[in-house]
Amino acid sequence: VQLQASGGGMVQAGGSLRLSCAASGDTFSKYAMGWFRQAPGKEREFVAGFSRSGGRAYYADSVKGRFTISRENARNTVNLQMDSLKPEDTAVYYCAADRGIILSSIGNWNQYAYRGQGTQVTVSS
Repeated sequence: VQLQASGGGMVQAGGSLRLSCAASGDTFSKYAMGWFRQAPGKEREFVAGFSRSGGRAYYADSVKGRFTISRENARNTVNLQMDSLKPEDTAVYYCAADRGIILSSIGNWNQYAYRGQGTQVTVSS
């Protein structure tokens, strides 16, 4: 499975961006999907994700109510709609996928077998 994240850019605080992660190489609907981010000098952190069943979305507390994750199985794509962006959302954003990850590990980057290159998001104040 190959993952390609896109949609990053520069935006002012309060603005919006929509990230997309396109997957290729397997049936997308079989995979749990996650978005992570890493800011300069900080550890990579979980942002949002879907379990393999896709029935429920999970969010980090820092983005709840502002970010929305969605998946389009027919297009092999998972999206991250980011609204009310803050300067502290500035980071490189990564997507990841795994078929066998258990729910309790959905927020653990190292548990994902497939991890894409990131896309830069910069939020100015």
